[in-house]
Amino acid sequence: MIDIQKIRRDFPILDEVVNGKPLVYFDNAATTQKPLPVLEALANYYGHYNANIHRGIHFLAEKATSAFEASRTKIQEFLNAARVEEIIFTYGTTDGINLVTQSYGRTFLKEGDEIIISTMEHHSNIVPWQMLCEEKGCVLRVIPINDAGELLMDEYEKMLSEKTKFVSVVHVSNALGTINPVKEIIQKAHAVGAKVLIDGAQATSHIDIDVQALDCDFYVFSLHKLYGPTGMGVLYGKRDVLNAMPPYRGGGEMIKEVTFEKTIYNDLPYKFEAGTPNIADVVAAKTAVEYVEMLGKQNVANYEHELLVYGTEALQSIEGLKIIGTAKEKVSVLSFVMEGIHPQDIGVILDQQGIAVRTGHHCTQPLMKRLGIVGTSRASFAVYNTKEEIDKLVVGLHRVKKMLN
Repeated sequence: MIDIQKIRRDFPILDEVVNGKPLVYFDNAATTQKPLPVLEALANYYGHYNANIHRGIHFLAEKATSAFEASRTKIQEFLNAARVEEIIFTYGTTDGINLVTQSYGRTFLKEGDEIIISTMEHHSNIVPWQMLCEEKGCVLRVIPINDAGELLMDEYEKMLSEKTKFVSVVHVSNALGTINPVKEIIQKAHAVGAKVLIDGAQATSHIDIDVQALDCDFYVFSLHKLYGPTGMGVLYGKRDVLNAMPPYRGGGEMIKEVTFEKTIYNDLPYKFEAGTPNIADVVAAKTAVEYVEMLGKQNVANYEHELLVYGTEALQSIEGLKIIGTAKEKVSVLSFVMEGIHPQDIGVILDQQGIAVRTGHHCTQPLMKRLGIVGTSRASFAVYNTKEEIDKLVVGLHRVKKMLN
């Protein structure tokens, strides 16, 4: 069971006052807030054992290295990866996708090969593939959706052929909350010999992830959406696939030996981790994962589903409001439009009442075009949100209508 008041005490930012009102933070799909244990882990690293890692033999360097690698092991367990060396630290989801497009894509894809993405992708899972297609002459194909924001899987099946070499799709839509049937997507792609990347940026805080059960070739996510620090992400890749890929960046750490004539690259995972990493945030990532595990993933999922059901009913009671994204399977994201009112105006007026929502196209402009809208207002719930806060949102939206109609 979730003890909501105890959880809220773990997040000091929730006591902030915005425009004279208690903060109501509904922008969790953009970034989650950080619990005290994560803040303390960051302070503890910088205050007690700040040092560069791996190459030092002094006490602080060895302690920092141990904490850094302990995070890798924790994330291996969190994803149920088969091997610790399959966990590559990146600077976020976007960085992980770019690593795959620039390393795997440049090496193994050629002119005429087809890459499949979906209509609901974040720009981070569109633009890197477009860049690759421009460079290599590959063809980018897009899975369509229905009006509820669900993939048309029969159309996806029709796209698959011997030309399909890569499929890259989002696990959970940041703009709609839709949970995609990624296991089925992966199975069908593998049947034609294609590799698959799953963008898990929005999934890891809501859904249990088991990369071995999914059988994906790559899985990427960011810790800042999982109650952890910004600037730190993870790329999981199957060992054989990662071993076949060349390094993405050159520099220190990713080498075994350097001469002016030739460089011998390091083993996994270090081959893909050039330069001094984001040590403090990697160390704190372990604490963030442990915090979620302490709450219990299923407990979190059950509570957030309660919020989703409550919020959906509450918002649907507002005349002129339409929820965008009504998939049967979705996480606690409510995107909506209000008749005759621009999403940005909604966000500004709600902010005056201390309520933080996200407005705009949410880095999914092609999706907005498909839905025939310029953007939405998005309220996204996390484990520390309450039904009382949703009530405040409803009051705030009635105020928006009163001011602008």
